[in-house]
Amino acid sequence: LCRMHKPHPLSALYRLMCNMGDKVVYPLLPSFCKPAWNHAAGPKTVFFWAPTIKWALVGAGLADLARPAQKLSPAQNGALFATGAIWTRYCFMIHPVNVYLASVNFFVMLTGLAQLCRIAHYRYTHPNWEHEHHEHHGPR
Repeated sequence: LCRMHKPHPLSALYRLMCNMGDKVVYPLLPSFCKPAWNHAAGPKTVFFWAPTIKWALVGAGLADLARPAQKLSPAQNGALFATGAIWTRYCFMIHPVNVYLASVNFFVMLTGLAQLCRIAHYRYTHPNWEHEHHEHHGPR
C-alpha cells in the first residue's frame, strides 16, 4: 500500500527559495546562463549542491600540498584517487549527465594522484623512510 506522506517543512522552504530565485535571480542572468538555471542538474536540484559542497575535498587536498609528503596517508589519497576516478566515469553514465559533478570528482582524483606521486617520490628519494618514520613515531 502506498501512503501519501506530508512533505517536510524544509521542502516547502526550499521550493519557496527556488520560486524567489526564479523571480529575482533568473531575470538578471545573462541569456547564456538561463538554460543552466533550469537544467535538470541545475542550482535548483541536489545534483548541483552536492558537488558544490564536495569541492571542500579538493580544497583539503590542495591544502595538504603544504604538508610534508612523509605525513600523508597513501591509503587516504589512494581512496580519493580511486573514488574520484570511479565517480567521474559514473557522472557521464547517469541521466541527467552531470558535468559539474564530474568536474569535482575529476579534481578529487587529481588531488589524490598528486599526493600519491609526492608520497612515492619521497619514499623513492628516502630509501630509509620506514626506519625514519619509526624513529620519530615509535613502533606501531
